[in-house]
Amino acid sequence: MPANWMDHAIASVAPRMAARRVLARQAFETLTRGYDGASKGRRTDGWRAPGSSADTEIGVAGALLRDRMRDLVRNNPHAAKAVAVLVNNIIGAGIMPRAASGDDKLDRTVDALFERWTAECDADGQLDFYGLQTLICREMIEAGEVLVRRRLRRASDGLPVPLQLQVLEADFLDATKSGVLGGARLVQGIEFDPVGKRRAYWLHGEHPGDAWGALQGGLGSRPVPATEIAHVYEKQRTQARGVPWGAPVIRSLRDLDDYEVAELVRKKTEACVTAIVFGDDEAQQGIAPSVVDADGNRVEQFEPGLIAYARGGKDIRFNQPSATGGYGEYKRASLHTISAGFRVPYELLTGDLSQVNYSSIRAGLVEFRRMIDAVQWQLFIPMLCAPVWRWFTEAAWAAGQIPIPDVPVEWSPPKFDAVDPYKDAMADLLAIRTGTMTLAQAIARQGHNPDAVLAEIAATNAKLDGLGLVLDSDPRRVTKTGSAQAGEPTSVPDAPASEPEKE
Repeated sequence: MPANWMDHAIASVAPRMAARRVLARQAFETLTRGYDGASKGRRTDGWRAPGSSADTEIGVAGALLRDRMRDLVRNNPHAAKAVAVLVNNIIGAGIMPRAASGDDKLDRTVDALFERWTAECDADGQLDFYGLQTLICREMIEAGEVLVRRRLRRASDGLPVPLQLQVLEADFLDATKSGVLGGARLVQGIEFDPVGKRRAYWLHGEHPGDAWGALQGGLGSRPVPATEIAHVYEKQRTQARGVPWGAPVIRSLRDLDDYEVAELVRKKTEACVTAIVFGDDEAQQGIAPSVVDADGNRVEQFEPGLIAYARGGKDIRFNQPSATGGYGEYKRASLHTISAGFRVPYELLTGDLSQVNYSSIRAGLVEFRRMIDAVQWQLFIPMLCAPVWRWFTEAAWAAGQIPIPDVPVEWSPPKFDAVDPYKDAMADLLAIRTGTMTLAQAIARQGHNPDAVLAEIAATNAKLDGLGLVLDSDPRRVTKTGSAQAGEPTSVPDAPASEPEKE
């Protein structure tokens, strides 16, 4: 880049400084030209791209995003379906734990205790642990975040473990608590210690949107230790709070609603007027004639099936609503955009399978299931399931029901239903036979507890052997082709004789 007049003026006094100016400007221009997205000009005029932090952006827009997304989920069927699809795939019947300490007796004790506790874990007394998972996941997707509070109970409350869980909407966080307080940094209701670790959550006593709570003066907030809270949300940047998953398509959902309403109103308006009777040319001269209905009343509004008459009418003209093309294409394109924003396949969002075949839907679901798998293992399990398990084992140990407060655990997310069950089952069988997957892993992928399933299989086999029954499904006795295994009898042993019936 050539030097300008200012460079020459500076060079006359400080040549070295002028040279540095020219070189720096050349380097800057080279960098901006290297990325099209960083160029400035007519095509990028009006493009606002502030360099604010995620917490600053969420602090300004978070509450409004939550309110608008909730309104869409209440009233827009596509938003409601997208949330339902995500929740059903992430949670399904529930992400189930299995104690994995290596001590069979301890593991069975902990699993049985957890099973009893799940039915009583809800502080509201309505859902079990897996129902709470569904509610928590729904809040995380719809509102962007959710809080789960540990509630310790007394032994006299009669719970299997003196612990319950309270689910709180994100509105309970006091977003006005930001800044510095006593040397601690506060970000929208979350208090951090000097090293950046979460120390407390400032929670309202009542929901800010609850009129009864406001009347009772429950809108004040107080800090709750972070060890008592599980804060569940998706971290897309180094942010303290979350945003609704559908935030990128809130405007698209609203625009589609407006378009459909406008199209419906236009069709209704056109369909209202059936025909209009006009007068002759002489009667039409001068002031425009008034339009009346069949009873002679002036027409001031449309209604279905209306036949309007002009004064002195002799000629009748029937209304033919115009056909508007492109409605289906526009709606389909909009729904593709909405499904991309929610990260849900178009076919699952709409139920429209007219443009897919077996191979394409199977390939499309692979990426979706990989995303769901990442959400389960990188978000939901570490943010919710792991803290809840830790609270459970600590409470059970404090109550004297288990010998240690920290019991290792393995989690089993719900299985994905197979598009072709036979092919998936044969693939699992091949993996087991080649040693690339264990039988326990295959059972866990189905959403079951391997220990419980294997114990049930053993009990069933023992019962069959005691009754002298050989089923075609028993691989110990029957080959894949249905013939008896080597060394096994080809006939079924006689069953024990039954006692004669009494008269």
